[in-house]
Order: sequence, then structure tokens, then C-alpha cells
Amino acid sequence: MNTNDCFFTVGHQATGIYKEKGSSFMAQVYPIRSEAEVKIILSELKKVHPKARHICYGYRFGPDQEYHRINDDGEPSGTAGRPILGQLIKHALENTLITVVRYFGGTLLGASGLGNAYKSAAESAISNAEIVSIMRKSYFEFEYKYSSEKFIESCIKMLQ
Repeated sequence: MNTNDCFFTVGHQATGIYKEKGSSFMAQVYPIRSEAEVKIILSELKKVHPKARHICYGYRFGPDQEYHRINDDGEPSGTAGRPILGQLIKHALENTLITVVRYFGGTLLGASGLGNAYKSAAESAISNAEIVSIMRKSYFEFEYKYSSEKFIESCIKMLQ
């Protein structure tokens, strides 16, 4: 089995928190299968946290390392989504979403402080998650004549 046949993700949702100068950064990590799931999760978070100042996120789908998205949600460019994505890359997680809900505490943190806070919150959620290895699967559909069924079954058994 090739190492590219497997990937790492989280087994289930997990949370983490980081506090800095009165601001709370509440992170959640989720296993995901599609961008549609991401939209549903973000919509739900906005309902649950209507008074949050920012809901930033990053996610990756594999095996294409370039298939990712980040969002700073109004934070200075590169201070939220990039550090979150950095944690996904550091831990080699694919098909994984990390969100960080920020409640502002009244003190500005500066760009480096924000970057550190989002990174630390994401890392906290990952450290509380169960990391699992998943076998990549491909599904095929093909048609064949009934007379070929025994041959097809024997070929499939050889692949298992």
C-alpha cells in the first residue's frame, strides 16, 4: 500500500479555546466531505454566536495540497485564515475544517498577536481531537454482459 493511499483527518468534532487580553478564541475542528458541509457549519455557527466579532476558518481537501480555502472574516489580511491553514498543514490533516469564533475583549492584539491567537486556538482544537487515518477510495460503475460476471467477480477478488 502506497502512503498516498491514506490520509489523516479528525474522527469527530472537537473544540479548543485560547484567551488573550480579554478576547476569547473558540476553535472547532470538523471532519468534512464537501464544501456544502462547510457552508452548513458556518451558517450554524453564525446562528449560535450572533454576537461574535469574527468567525474565521480554514479547510483542506486532499490529496491536492492546493485545494484549500481560508477566510479572515474582517480581521487584517493573513492574520486568521493563514495561521489556521498552517495548523492543518502542520498536522497533515485533509478533509478537515477548523473554525475560530472570536469574541473581542476590548484590547487590540496587533497582527502578530492575532496570528498567534488564531494559531494557538486551532492547535488547541486539534490537540483535543482524535486523529484518524482514512483509506482513499475510488468508486467505479461499469456495464458488462451477464456472461462475463464470473470473470469480473474473480478480478475483483484478486484486488481485495
